[in-house]
Order: sequence, then structure tokens, then C-alpha cells
Amino acid sequence: MAYARKVFDQIPDPPNIALWNAMFKGYAQNESYREVLVLFSNMKSLDVMPNCFTFPIVLKSCGKINAYVEGQEVQCVAIKGGFRANPFVGTTLIDMYAGGGAVRAAYKVFGEMVERNVVAWTSMISGYILCSDMVSARRLFDLAPERDVVLWNTMVSGYIELGDMVAARKLFDEMPNRDVMSWNTVLNGYANNGNVEACDRLFEEMPERNIFSWNGLIGGYARNGKFLEVMETFKRMLIEGNVLPNDATLVIALSACSRLGALDLGKWVHAYAESNGYKGNLYIGNALIDMYAKCGIIKNAVDVFKSMGRKDLITWNTIINGIAMHGHGSDALNLFCEMKNAGETPDGITFIGILCACTHMGLVEDGFSYFQSMVDDYSIVPQIEHYGCMVDLFARAGLLDQAIEFVRKMPMEADAVIWAALLGACRIYKNIELAKVALDQLIKLEPKNPSNFVMLSNIYGDLGRWKDVARLKVAMRDTGLRKLPGCSLIEVNDSVVEFYSLDERHSEREEIYRALRGLTKSLRSFEYLPDLMELEQGG
Repeated sequence: MAYARKVFDQIPDPPNIALWNAMFKGYAQNESYREVLVLFSNMKSLDVMPNCFTFPIVLKSCGKINAYVEGQEVQCVAIKGGFRANPFVGTTLIDMYAGGGAVRAAYKVFGEMVERNVVAWTSMISGYILCSDMVSARRLFDLAPERDVVLWNTMVSGYIELGDMVAARKLFDEMPNRDVMSWNTVLNGYANNGNVEACDRLFEEMPERNIFSWNGLIGGYARNGKFLEVMETFKRMLIEGNVLPNDATLVIALSACSRLGALDLGKWVHAYAESNGYKGNLYIGNALIDMYAKCGIIKNAVDVFKSMGRKDLITWNTIINGIAMHGHGSDALNLFCEMKNAGETPDGITFIGILCACTHMGLVEDGFSYFQSMVDDYSIVPQIEHYGCMVDLFARAGLLDQAIEFVRKMPMEADAVIWAALLGACRIYKNIELAKVALDQLIKLEPKNPSNFVMLSNIYGDLGRWKDVARLKVAMRDTGLRKLPGCSLIEVNDSVVEFYSLDERHSEREEIYRALRGLTKSLRSFEYLPDLMELEQGG
């Protein structure tokens, strides 16, 4: 745009309106909305008359930067120029006022329009929806002389945004001509409102599916924590072959691999992405770093990071947090220096990784220094996650008094994660008194979490205080709580299989327990004896 502006300013004759509009459009496309308004002011000072294509661009720019006073001035210019009845100008004015919450002003413009086409009706109804006034939106919808598929979809989307899926589905069923976008709208509505079963049923009903249909279903599973279903649907998509995955699909699949620890499948997605033209894609690169890091393959994560030609803040945060979580503290701190040298400004998530790195390395003073730098140098307000990292840093270093003092000075109440970190440190350093304090707080915050009782029981067990262990077991039994069984996930034949502690429901449990007995026998032959007391208390 700088070059375009230089050429524009050097035109010997006064530019015609088409050239002015080209400049307005260029600035708007580059999101330089303030420049649009400045240039429009220059145009007025030269007595150049705008046309019907000028006003929509300028009015949209006013709306983008909430410049509603300037928008009113532009409206006055439009009226004086004889554009009051122009449907393009009127529709843009409705969008601008409604976007700023001035729905009455938007309706006044709508009422004054001589020619109200379906686009104008859709804009006004969208304005009411934006202000959460579904009653007025529905009233106008019912009065609309013409309803195209966009207007129907807008109204259905309005109900979805308010969480009223019953009304949305009822209106959807009344639609005379439903296109694939209509189906996708309702599909995403069910997914966003947590009704995965209805989302799945609707997907099966769809007469036609495009990439947004598949991504809607796969994304719905991911948002609702059903990562096994994500992988199964992704595989089905590949098998059916009618629609190919795009970068958004692959990112969701890699995210599911991260959560499940499905390394082999993640590697396959990596190979698929590179062989289908997505090598160098920023979003897939970030997802690959996250997947490899969470699966514990740090070398692969670093290799992907180094191969990326373009990196954003998410890239740096993902690699720093990933390697920090696996104990590579010095590498995380070195990357932090590289990040700053590359001109990328860290945010709160960056510092979570840095503080985690200091925790793993026992760098208490450095950690505190980074915490202060976050506030003083970057004006980042510490969140409870940052305070939790600091408490964990002190606690793991055995500085339990400083840890509890830090908790008392926090500007917010400590959450269960912080008290659990303290309780865990109390076990390492055999601090019974502080463990009781931490447990009392945890019982208040998580009264139905039996793991807190188990942790204190383990501390008593380490100290040989078996009467206290028995007392805690009785207290836990009296609450009626039971610790959830441990769960493991492994990849077998391109599928992820779940196993629970003492699982009797698995279809191949006889073979599994036979193999387990064989492994136990082999371990004993090497004189390895597991800590059965620990297993009993923890399992």
C-alpha cells in the first residue's frame, strides 16, 4: 500500500473516483481502516464527489474500528449526495450501526430505505441477532417478502448462538431449500452446544458433505473430549475418499494424537501432510511440535521447529513449553533467548514454560527473576497458573516455608492445583503439619476427590504411621468416595485401546492377565519386588 500511495500521490491530474475507490479498497483489504477515513477526509477537502461504491467501503471501515461518530458524518455526506435510497449504502449503514449496538439507528435506516432487497432484510435481522433480540429478529423474518437460503441460515444461526437448538432445528426442518451450508450450520450448532450424539445423527442424515461437514463433526468430537472418535472419523474420511482433509482437519487429528499419545498415527499424519502439499504450513507445524512433545519425542519436536520457515508466538510457546515439561530446562531457557532475539514478544503462556523450566532445574532465584521480569519488562499480569508455577518451584526445592508464604501473599485464592503441589512436596520432605493444612484446603476445594486422602495416606505410610493410615481409610470410606481406577492408553494395530486398573470388562481380559502374570513371574526371577503397599494405596 505504501507504493500504491506514492503512485497515487504523484498522479499529475486530479484522480478520478475509480482511483480513489481503488485506494479505499486497498487500505480496507489490508485492514488499514484508519487510513481509509483519513483518505476520505482528504477526498472531501478536494471536493471530489463519492459514488455508490465509495460509501460501503468507508462505512465498513468505520464499523471495524468503532468510529461511529465518523460513520454518522459519512452518512450525512451520503444523504447530501443523494444516496439515501441506495440499497448498498443503506445495507452497510445497517451493518455499521448494528455492529455498534445501535440497533434503533440501524432500524431507522432500514425503515427509510425505499428499496429493501433480501440483503437489507438479512442485515437488519442479523443486527437484532447481534443484540440477542431474537423476538424482533423472528418478527422481521416472518415479515420478509423474500427469503433466500442465506436469510434462513442467518436465522437458524441466531437460535444456535443463543443455545436454543430446539428452535434452530425446528426452523431448519421448515427450510424449503437446504444447501450443504444449512446442514453444516446445524451440525456445528449441535457440536458447539455439546450434543455430540445429535451432531453424529445429523451427519449421517446429510445428503451431501463437504470439508466443513467433516471438520464440523471431527471438531465437535475434539471440543467435547472424544478423541478416540476423532481418530475413527478421520480414518473413515480417508477411507471414503470423497473429501480430502485440509490443514484444519490435520491439525484436529494431530491434537487428538497428542491427547491420546497416539505416536504412530501422529507420525502417519505428519507423513501424509508433507506428501499432500502441507509441508511448511504454520498451523500443522505447530500441531506437530505439540504432538511430538506430548508423546515424549522431543528430538522430533525440535526437528519440526527448526524446519519451519515461518514461526509465530504459538510456535515458540509450544516448543518452549514442550521441552520444559520434559525436563530440558536449559534448552527451554536458550530458546527463550532465541525467541527474544528473533523479535517475538513473549506472553503469559511463554512464561509458564520458562517457570516450569526453572522448576525442573531447581533454579529458584532465576525463576523469581523471570517472574518479576514478566511483570516489570512485559507488563503481563500474573495469572493463577504463574503463581502455581512459583509455588511448585519453591516446594520442589524444599523451601516449603517460602512456598506457603507465597501462597498467603497471592492476590487471589490458591486453587486445588497449588495445594496439591504443596501436598506432593510435603510427601517428599516429610512435612506432616503442612500436609494437613494442604489437605484441609483441598477438601474444601475438591470435597469429592479421594486422591487427596490417598496422598496424605501415602505420607503417613512413608513415615510408618499405620494408625493414621487406617484412620484416613475409615474417613475416606465414610465419605462414600472411591478413587477412580488408573487408566492407560496404548496403540495396537492403528487403534488406541484403553485399559483400566483391575479391568474385568475387556473382551481379551484372560489373555491380558495371562501375559501380566507371565511378566510378574519374569520380574521376580530377576529379584524385582514391586512396592505392593504403594500400589494398594495408589491404585
